[in-house]
Amino acid sequence: MENIKEKSSGKKKSILVGPWGGNGGSSWDDGMYNGVREITLVFDRCIDSIQVVYDKNGKPVTAEKHGGVGGSNTAEIKLQYPEEFLVSASGHYSPVVPGWSPVIRSLTLKSNKRTFGPFGVEEGTPFTLSMEGGSIVGFMGRSGWYLDSIGFRLSRSQSTKLLQKVQKSLQRLTSSVSKSSASNKDSDQQQKPYY
Repeated sequence: MENIKEKSSGKKKSILVGPWGGNGGSSWDDGMYNGVREITLVFDRCIDSIQVVYDKNGKPVTAEKHGGVGGSNTAEIKLQYPEEFLVSASGHYSPVVPGWSPVIRSLTLKSNKRTFGPFGVEEGTPFTLSMEGGSIVGFMGRSGWYLDSIGFRLSRSQSTKLLQKVQKSLQRLTSSVSKSSASNKDSDQQQKPYY
């Protein structure tokens, strides 16, 4: 069921992964952005709907809500964008009612800092998306009354830039730590009595 395609739009490359789930409802694709700022999930025995606020060149862009109006629980995930970005997603899909088309039953999202979820019910066929050195920059799938299926657009570009920033700040941090630990060793040696 897993489907991976590479698409180039201008300079940026996005990799499509998925979708996982059933083929009820109608298909949608939010497209590709710089990153994800917020996600609102409404759920109960399955994921009823998803709505994502993306970042496009420093400005928030609210995508259409996908799914139905049911669900008694709401989860609002607010990422500390751009330092925090989505790196993986997992969940389960199966029919809510026997004989019906499968829908997304649970969803767990992970950023480079935290884990959100699981939301919904962890029943049915599990799926996992994780990618080293990449980030989720768009969602796609199918929906009607529920979130029938979900797929992801991945990008390597943002995380590479961020990784370079992180590496530079780590280099600065380690060089200052090694200097201070070297001076600490000198002072430690002076204080130790010789036997």
